[in-house]
Amino acid sequence: MSELLSLALFLASVAIYALKAGRNTWWFAATLIVLGFFVVLNITLYASDYFTGDGINDAVLYTLTNSLTGAGVSKYILPGIGLVLGLVAVFGTLGWLLRRRRHHPHHFGYSLLALVLAVGSVDASPAFRQISELVKSQSRDGDPDFSIYYKEPAKSIPQPKLNLVYIYGESLERTYFDNEAFPDLAPELGALKNDSIDFSHTMQLPGTDYTIAGMVASQCGIPLFAPFEGNASASLSSFFPQNICLGDILKNSGYENYFVQGANLRFAGKDVFLKSHGFDNLYGSEELKATVDDPNYRNDWGFYDDTVLDEAWKKFETLSKEGKRFSLFTLTVDTHHPDGFISRSCSRKSYEIGGKANQSFSAVSCSQQNIAEFINRIKASPYFKNTVIVVSSDHLAMKNTAWDYLNKQDRNNLFFVLRGDQPQQEVMAQKRNTMDNGATVLDILGGDNFIGLGRSSLSGESLSTIFLNMKEKVLAWKPDIIRLWNFPKEMKDFTIDSQKNMIAFSGSHFRLPLLLRVSEKRVEPLPESEYSAPLRYQLADFAPRDNFVWIDRCYKMGQLWAPEFALSTDWCVSQGQLGGEQKVQHVDKAQWKGKTAFKDTVIDMTRYNGNVDTLKVVDNDIRYKADSFIFNVAGAPEEVKQFSGISRPEAWGRWSNAQLGNEVKIEYQHPLPKKFDLVITAKAFGQNADKPIPVRVGNSEQTLTLGHDVTTTTLHFDNPAQANTLVIVPPAPESTNEGNILGHSPRQLGIGMVEIKVVEAQG
Repeated sequence: MSELLSLALFLASVAIYALKAGRNTWWFAATLIVLGFFVVLNITLYASDYFTGDGINDAVLYTLTNSLTGAGVSKYILPGIGLVLGLVAVFGTLGWLLRRRRHHPHHFGYSLLALVLAVGSVDASPAFRQISELVKSQSRDGDPDFSIYYKEPAKSIPQPKLNLVYIYGESLERTYFDNEAFPDLAPELGALKNDSIDFSHTMQLPGTDYTIAGMVASQCGIPLFAPFEGNASASLSSFFPQNICLGDILKNSGYENYFVQGANLRFAGKDVFLKSHGFDNLYGSEELKATVDDPNYRNDWGFYDDTVLDEAWKKFETLSKEGKRFSLFTLTVDTHHPDGFISRSCSRKSYEIGGKANQSFSAVSCSQQNIAEFINRIKASPYFKNTVIVVSSDHLAMKNTAWDYLNKQDRNNLFFVLRGDQPQQEVMAQKRNTMDNGATVLDILGGDNFIGLGRSSLSGESLSTIFLNMKEKVLAWKPDIIRLWNFPKEMKDFTIDSQKNMIAFSGSHFRLPLLLRVSEKRVEPLPESEYSAPLRYQLADFAPRDNFVWIDRCYKMGQLWAPEFALSTDWCVSQGQLGGEQKVQHVDKAQWKGKTAFKDTVIDMTRYNGNVDTLKVVDNDIRYKADSFIFNVAGAPEEVKQFSGISRPEAWGRWSNAQLGNEVKIEYQHPLPKKFDLVITAKAFGQNADKPIPVRVGNSEQTLTLGHDVTTTTLHFDNPAQANTLVIVPPAPESTNEGNILGHSPRQLGIGMVEIKVVEAQG
């Protein structure tokens, strides 16, 4: 109903302004902005629902504010292009309609009415209501009984005896195993489920409905609700730091914890979560490519399930033979929405429903066969008698091509246990939720029968049976759960660990580099990642009086406020206000302690505008005072007019990159000397090593030869025409992700430059 009302208000606003309002630039702009906001909100709702089937929820909020590295987006490119084109078309049409009476006199009353109706359409829209509710849910007081039901388990298991294999099946919900609804869809894994302790009524709760959230729920016994402070959760170096999770308990009990998946570990911060809670051995797409038999056999997300489960088997066999106490967690990906992937090893490559092949069902049938084969290998080994195997879905399937069929069924998550020490076949039908999974596993291993809000389904009572509407109860506890992040509200003293690249204050740890906006009641961290702007650009958006603390490489702030650090790659701390005073301090110790000291100074807008302009200067236009081109800092010496073909600065220097130009070209402000020595400190990449590299100045050419290690070479040039441009031509640029930023396309590397210096010859 609200959707129809908001649409009616939107159309009424457009009609009244187009037919009655007349010409006025301000009213036209205001109305177009509000109506455009309505369009953007509804497109956001549509796009979110395309992924989640549940509109704009915590999954959308968390995913967009965390790392998207490794996301399999190729199947969403066409829908995304369609949305962008649709947005452009709608805005163009809106602008054209609203200007229909631009030659008529302005009418204040109709303009006001149109704007009020536009605002009403936004307020009535389901998208605005969903976003408003998400924001409001962060600021409520919470429920006073949270501390009664949230229980912290003992940190270790008294006498651990069993190893653990825990398999997360991507979107592999229990519904798929209904043989009446979907005949012969999952016979191999279904047979194993029927021979297990099968928990048949595992419901899904808010904050547990996407992969990282399902993992947190099953291991920590809480939903994943992240602090809505910018993209705060992406900058935290720890994940629910106050919680004791299953991985922590296993590690404290002498287990070596392993996690193996085919996708990138950084997506959604899985690496941070696992490292924060007991996992020291992580394998994702980046780590596996050096060990798998065929690194090129991949889908949009990473390696196929047959590859991943084969690697998991190798780990299981090796660890078992070594007699180690271990846990091995693995996560599949082939059943990922919108329609999954079919691995080449499975015999079940197609599944028909309603007389047509369905890709999502086909992916399920294939993936379950791979999982069953992995389990059967373990069961056939001599090590199964000391092993517990757990199979669970990470969450219910999101909007995929099987969506309509699934929603006709009573949907539950998958969770069953195969015990090698004492086989048991039983269906446990009590009402439970995915937060109970970890507590149930801990109970089997000999530990407590509770973790957080989770309870063992073997010896405890799930909170899903205690509360009639557990979903509402979880949402009431949302502020209490967010407080478990221990997110700081103030910043006074802080410590920088220059070796671990971390900053700690108010009990929290964050990764560097980091920019913080600090006010009396709030600290907002703004991290730098592959999907956010560099910190200096983010700082340029601060208001003149905003207090900031900026921890970054010294040269990045040296150009502004500390010329003595303009060539330093050490850590520095700057703080102050862009329109007031700023100070820069050098981090000169492994453990460097600092204090915030913001002064209430008079704001100088000329100083503010100058700072903003300097912060917005692009890297290649930065200039510093030096007698040589130093490549591990941004920019170039003042004598250089412009340069091209050179990649970004790294700790050691910069690579040439043929994507940016087939040759390295450095143009100087003034003619180079008639005779000079060119001193080049550099190395070669890959097949460029030991090959002749032409170096030209005007009509003069010398040959440079480099190896894989950094060396310094002096070339002698005669430059009678006094040319001002140096050209270096890498002979064989090589496409690679070596040293690349995750998520960026491969670079074409040739030579790695550390320093280039022009020395005028005497005489």
